[in-house]
Amino acid sequence: MINGKLIINGREEASDRTIEVASPADTRVVLGSVPDATSVQVDAAVEAAATAFPEWSSRPLEERQGALLAAAGVIHDMIEEYVPLLSRENGKILEESKIDLEFASGICSYTAGISAETLADQEIRDTGGRTLIRRRPIGPVAAITPWNFPVVLSFMKLAPALVAGNTVVLKPSENSPLVLTEIIRALQQHFPPGVLNMVTGGDTVGETLVSHPLIRKIGFTGGIDTGRKVMTAAAQDIKRVTLELGGNDPAIVLDDLDLSPGTMRRIAKGAFGTTGQVCFGLKRIYVPTRIHDRFVEAFCSAVDEIVVGPGDDPRSTMGPLNNAQQKGMVEKIVEDARASGAIITTLGQRLDTAAWEHGHFMMPSVITEADPRLAVVEEEQFGPVVPVLRYDELDEVIRLVNQSQYGLAASIWTSDEERAFLLGRRLDTGSVFVNSHTFTSLDPRAPFGGAKRSGLGREFSPDSLHAYTELQTISRRTGPPGPPLS
Repeated sequence: MINGKLIINGREEASDRTIEVASPADTRVVLGSVPDATSVQVDAAVEAAATAFPEWSSRPLEERQGALLAAAGVIHDMIEEYVPLLSRENGKILEESKIDLEFASGICSYTAGISAETLADQEIRDTGGRTLIRRRPIGPVAAITPWNFPVVLSFMKLAPALVAGNTVVLKPSENSPLVLTEIIRALQQHFPPGVLNMVTGGDTVGETLVSHPLIRKIGFTGGIDTGRKVMTAAAQDIKRVTLELGGNDPAIVLDDLDLSPGTMRRIAKGAFGTTGQVCFGLKRIYVPTRIHDRFVEAFCSAVDEIVVGPGDDPRSTMGPLNNAQQKGMVEKIVEDARASGAIITTLGQRLDTAAWEHGHFMMPSVITEADPRLAVVEEEQFGPVVPVLRYDELDEVIRLVNQSQYGLAASIWTSDEERAFLLGRRLDTGSVFVNSHTFTSLDPRAPFGGAKRSGLGREFSPDSLHAYTELQTISRRTGPPGPPLS
């Protein structure tokens, strides 16, 4: 049992109200609880961040880098002990929980390493004078993070915000907060009081946090509807925002693709990894009519190898969904497709577990002959189901991808890498992956984020540090400008 606490100004606090966290694999098993913070406690956390900001932001960059590198070490040292608990509270398999923690540790190290060059002052000197261009921290930051990858998605915000000199109030999802609360508690030894605060609870806590007048920047990962609310709250005080809002990410199969078992397993991993609950995960597959039937046969064989069971069971290759609400949404999408005449092929192997009916389990499904207007094609299903759609003309697929309201990621599957890179330039998405579509597709040196309704701003890369700084120009100009303006 982990009974998490709020972290306010370096101190642990409880609340009169708590939220229990049950296992997605057996909801009768309570793994722990977190406080449901009051508005007074949220206010206190923001006040602590605002009070700590001047001193933290004025510290030498080397000290902030040192704190972030220490955080990377703390997270790394917690991996072995906390991976099983993360699988139990989240539902995902052990391999995916390890990725969550390892990636978080790596992001801290990487961001500390690039910060000196990325945040360095720039100076322009010419006969007309001198101009200094510098990046300075924004102020207190609100970080709102989801349940599917709670650790790495938090540190994608915390790492650049903290090393740039901002202070933070983190609000994790109440659906998978336990391991993250333990990490934030352990990190207090490396940050001064008030620099890294955490409040837990439901929607009201998040709403109170993002609307607080002392918050200057919001980093949010979640759904589009909530993202709109975040933007509305931010508009009141013109807060800066970074929004990563998910997607309906297509895979485009070209007619020269090798349909070997290895290739099919990689595509299946992209669609069913983390039980389909990945923001940039593969959510629809476009296949040339000429190879459609062979592709479906080979793909279904790969999907049928998936073993569904509790996330912390080493035999499982896919765990349950995280929560009842998400399972209900996915089931409705599947039933609507079935009612409309689509073919639902349910596959996979089920582990023998007595708690099956008490967990949020679903077997993986492949959908064929689906009307393109169905929700399973047009919306983000965020679950273990993927439609396979025929196409005759590549230009038509590109049009369908680009007219979608989403634009987070896409993948292209082909034996011709150059052809894929040329085609990728035509897609209106933040990322295009070639012959992969999982966490291994991501390069932290490259910016990650969405186009259209999939979000604003970028994470990873030097752009993540830019997102948590403001530009300032200090200038002494006594003569004509250097470059001509006309």
